[in-house]
Amino acid sequence: MMKRVNRIAIELPRPEHGDANGAAAVQELMGGKFGEMSTLNNYMFQSFNFRGKKKYKPFYDLIASITAEEFGHVELVANAINLMSYGNTFPGDPDTAPLQNGKDKRYSLHFTTTAQTSYPGDGMGRPWNGDFVTNSGVLVEDLLHNYVLEIGARLHKMRVYEMTTNPTARELCGYLLVRGGTHIIAYAKAIKVATGVDIGKMLPVPHPDNNAFETARKYMDQGLYNVLYTWDEPEYRDIRQIWKGENPETGEPLHVIDGMPEGAPVPDFEEKPEMFAPGIDPDDYMKILKRLKENL
Repeated sequence: MMKRVNRIAIELPRPEHGDANGAAAVQELMGGKFGEMSTLNNYMFQSFNFRGKKKYKPFYDLIASITAEEFGHVELVANAINLMSYGNTFPGDPDTAPLQNGKDKRYSLHFTTTAQTSYPGDGMGRPWNGDFVTNSGVLVEDLLHNYVLEIGARLHKMRVYEMTTNPTARELCGYLLVRGGTHIIAYAKAIKVATGVDIGKMLPVPHPDNNAFETARKYMDQGLYNVLYTWDEPEYRDIRQIWKGENPETGEPLHVIDGMPEGAPVPDFEEKPEMFAPGIDPDDYMKILKRLKENL
């Protein structure tokens, strides 16, 4: 089972103005082939379908732990897109075309389909595809796939970082670059334990390193490149049998946190009357409030 906590991984800044095309670029990090929906669903199905969970428990624990984190990454990307959609349109009479700013934006789904919020698709509006999931059931094959998947995801984040100076997008990318790089190392260590092969010598992590990105440096300084989490579940503590020693890039010691990231409050997004969202007028709200109080 999954436990949901009403926090997001980090605090995202609310931009001073909307950035519809920037939000479209960030959509690739949500539902693209190498987006967070892909990393989540790859690891989720691999953990659900893992054979020999007890016999090969450290590997199962590792995949399950990263699965839990990827849920939070999907949530974080969604909140970034939602924040970047702030102020792109304004309330008004329907005949004044209050959504006219969306007419010439390249991601019309944000204006027609999702009420200016995230969409489970890529940067071109194509829905996320289950074909992006690899779950062969062969442990080493899946670990190698995950390693390459995380490298591809990191490269996409680097490119989106360079596409926009939007502070929300860059904060998101900086954090995900650090945590994605951590997952690359985790899967490399798992492959080495399973096969004895140092995969990083054959397929090195793309450069530049995280310190080349301004918003990533503070997360490096916090040591987030060196930790994995058990999510408060003692059953997953055997990841210590894989996640140990030194970080091959920084030389710093690796450690497991018996818990989860501290997180930050979930943004509360304003109503959008011009999008009919949530579609509750003041009279409806008072009736709902009255009905809620009747059940107290």
